[in-house]
Amino acid sequence: MRLRLRLALTTLAVTAPTIVALVALDARMRHAAAEQALARIAFQHMLESGARDRCEATPATWGGTPLPAPRTGSAPPHDLPLFDHPSGPASPPPPPADGERPVRAGEPPVLFAYDALLRAANPRAPVLDEDLVEAIATRDVAAEPFTIRGPTVQVLLRMPWTTGPCTYVLARGTTGPGWLGAILPASRVWLVPVGIVIVAVLLAVGPVVGRIRKLTEAVRRSAAQGFTGSVTSPGDDEIAELGRAFDAASQEVRTQLAEKDRREQALRDYLANTTHDVMIPLTVLQAHLSTLQERAARNDPFDMSVLVSAMDEAHYLASLMHNLAIATKLDAGEPQLHRAPVDLNALVNRVMGRHRPIARQRDIALESAVPEHPVVTDADVTLLEQAVSNIVYNAIRHNRPGGHVAVLLEVIHEGRFRVRVLDDGPGIPEADLSRLVERGFRGDEARTRAPDGQGLGLHITFRVAALHDLDLRFQPSEYGGLQVDLEGYCGP
Repeated sequence: MRLRLRLALTTLAVTAPTIVALVALDARMRHAAAEQALARIAFQHMLESGARDRCEATPATWGGTPLPAPRTGSAPPHDLPLFDHPSGPASPPPPPADGERPVRAGEPPVLFAYDALLRAANPRAPVLDEDLVEAIATRDVAAEPFTIRGPTVQVLLRMPWTTGPCTYVLARGTTGPGWLGAILPASRVWLVPVGIVIVAVLLAVGPVVGRIRKLTEAVRRSAAQGFTGSVTSPGDDEIAELGRAFDAASQEVRTQLAEKDRREQALRDYLANTTHDVMIPLTVLQAHLSTLQERAARNDPFDMSVLVSAMDEAHYLASLMHNLAIATKLDAGEPQLHRAPVDLNALVNRVMGRHRPIARQRDIALESAVPEHPVVTDADVTLLEQAVSNIVYNAIRHNRPGGHVAVLLEVIHEGRFRVRVLDDGPGIPEADLSRLVERGFRGDEARTRAPDGQGLGLHITFRVAALHDLDLRFQPSEYGGLQVDLEGYCGP
């Protein structure tokens, strides 16, 4: 169901019962006021001088005609009986002030007389309703139960005397719009503004529905364009807020789609890099193993250098796979760091234990020094350990036989630590130092000594340092090689 039709039906569903309730309440209020006024007028008329005598003298013809307008200033005595509604006793009707004409119904009241047995001598007198007969037995004034059947109002009154043909008097009158007690205007013209309000509501809803439709079309266009279009709606109301919420949601969708594309691209790059970078050392490893196999088949003397070269390629393959996995994690977006207190002494010892066999095979002396007391920092232990491993492996791999590599962990000023890696290898020209962290970059000497190098390790170290707010610096070593410093703050 359309929104405009639904609002129209809702408005009618609310308005119609409200109008009916107002009309019913208005009729009830006018009916009650008519009962009060009829009782007042009837008592005033019957207590006038000679009124009882006239009624009892001609009971067969008395009553049945509209009463004349009451005289100015006449009023019933103050000891009139209470006016009792069928629902319970009510307050006595207040007498009119001096000079005030009592409020009357749309038509003048008509009176009929009844004796003590509630029989009327006038044949035109109506038969009393059973409800009135039962009510007057215990009350001085009784009225019919209220029903919305018409404007006629009947009130039965017990006179101060208890005998004669005029012991009870039935006052009959009418109510009319705008009469005493009414809560609605006398004319039905009040329905016109109600209709105008309904029409105004529908007209006011029209622009709202139009804006909602435009917003719906904008959402559909944005979805068709892969959520790249704007969904905002002008203004500062709820619909504009809804449009901004849709736009924020589409922005989040675009972000997630972009993140998905980055992850897919990282996976493709990982596969491409793995295929390309692994094939070269794997081919070299296969060649070394084939050489060893041929020599063993010919019973030639065992060549240790070939085995060392094969093991070197195996170590290189392991390092390559580690770096490619971490590079993929970093390239897929901002990684989730699992920070925790990291014992740097233990970290350096693990790195040294992992690289001593490699250094021994290359005839390179690998030494380390750590403080007596543990140095602790807050970091992702896996990423930080791989970063330090890359620096150490780079120093070993690009050194020369008989060279030296030193790894120093120390606490410097203001609660900061420093991991320094020194080597006495060929070094890097100062012009290339700033480019060492570029992905795929390898200096001329590195190309000569390790043409199959991946150029990925120091780039990963740089990325990990940035994620942990660590300082990474490269400078020529005083021993002729390269010095790498990794600095950060101590403490959890």
